[in-house]
Amino acid sequence: MSGPNEGFAIPKESQSKVVEFSFHGTPAQLRHGDVVIAAITSCTNTSNSSVMLGAALVKPWIKTSLAPGFGVVTKYLGKSGLQKYLNQLGFNIVGYGCTTCIGNSGDLHESLGSAVSENDMVAASVLSGNRNFEGRVQPLTRANYLASPPLMVAYALAGTIIDIDFETEPIGLGKDGNQIFFRDIWPSTEEVANVVQSSVLPEMFKATYEAITQGNPMWNQLSVPSSTLYTWDPNSTYIHDSPYFKSMTLSGPRGVKDAYRLLNFGGSITTDHILPAGSIHKDNPAAKYLLERGVDRRDFNSYGSRRGNE
Repeated sequence: MSGPNEGFAIPKESQSKVVEFSFHGTPAQLRHGDVVIAAITSCTNTSNSSVMLGAALVKPWIKTSLAPGFGVVTKYLGKSGLQKYLNQLGFNIVGYGCTTCIGNSGDLHESLGSAVSENDMVAASVLSGNRNFEGRVQPLTRANYLASPPLMVAYALAGTIIDIDFETEPIGLGKDGNQIFFRDIWPSTEEVANVVQSSVLPEMFKATYEAITQGNPMWNQLSVPSSTLYTWDPNSTYIHDSPYFKSMTLSGPRGVKDAYRLLNFGGSITTDHILPAGSIHKDNPAAKYLLERGVDRRDFNSYGSRRGNE
């Protein structure tokens, strides 16, 4: 992997910078390229049982998570006995569906976030997803890398995406004090195939999907308006009736002529800088807008969830 030193124009004299910070009262250090978010995500290969079963001591300030795309993953990780080891590493199941890839990892620990932003550090995320462009995963992670679930876990254990050579350098130390290398923890194809054969069973899929249309008590108890048209709430901070629809007739919208671009950006600007999907930072205009309308910070949710209110 090429790292921040190659892609983020960090001056040579600053590439080895070390920032000291405190994590829950314990002294800690941050370097360029250190991993601060590590996530097994739902959007791609959590439906691939082989790579999921191959994934199974991360630094405590690294935000770890496991978000399968569907419930069968929970069943076969449990049957195989691997989920308990993922839990020990911090990869507990946090939910199902879009999480880190869409920017829903939430805030970094406050002291870590301050260390990154106040010292212009290039922090990294590693995730088994399909989106890694700057601005999407988390506002404070400029370097974002995609990897298979087991490879992502390996980088989380290493704690860095640049200061490690898996071929020659150990990932850590075992209980006996001996060095543990990448080759020691990477499962063979045969090992993974055997676990898949014994743990990924047809009845798991049947049990999960035969009740998929039944919902759950919380969903089924939601109050739903009887109107065939959507009932707009003028006080909603999530969605409102778009002004350009109000005067639209059955003949449809008017054509767009002589349109011109509003802004012209360079190559380092992504759609998520312009229209982010992730968390709403407490100090930005969106946060001010919500606070002025009585929304508590804990209820900010994400830009993606509020895109209907634009």
